[in-house]
Amino acid sequence: MTRRTSRLLPPRAAALAHAARWAAAALCAVVAHAAVAAETTPAQQLERFSAQAGVAGQAERGRAFFTKRHGGEWSCASCHGDPPVDAGRHAATGKRIEPLAPAFNPRAFSDQAKVDKWFSRNCNDVARRECTAAEKADVLAYLNALTR
Repeated sequence: MTRRTSRLLPPRAAALAHAARWAAAALCAVVAHAAVAAETTPAQQLERFSAQAGVAGQAERGRAFFTKRHGGEWSCASCHGDPPVDAGRHAATGKRIEPLAPAFNPRAFSDQAKVDKWFSRNCNDVARRECTAAEKADVLAYLNALTR
């Protein structure tokens, strides 16, 4: 129904038609957002960063990066633990942090948008810069290698 034909309808019917168009547009936006924020796996995230880096992530390099201070006060392990298989605590706020290793927290690295946000925030806190794709791949290789 176009605007022109909705003008020919009684006011209530025109209002309902207008609401239906907006509802359809909103539904399309939600569906598009859900497709972007689709579920993923830690292994898929490792593959993504390895492909971006052009080299496979290496668990030992990831462990070294995770436990090292990069010129600041903190390392990743400062908040997440070493190894990050139990709940941690934020070094500044004391807020509880769920285990980071996917084998100990099934929700870890299961949403690509959250993964990107997590790396952005935490690399900035620890390394005071954006991590490279290779560093992200290495950290994920390390975290994925931790098992029960």
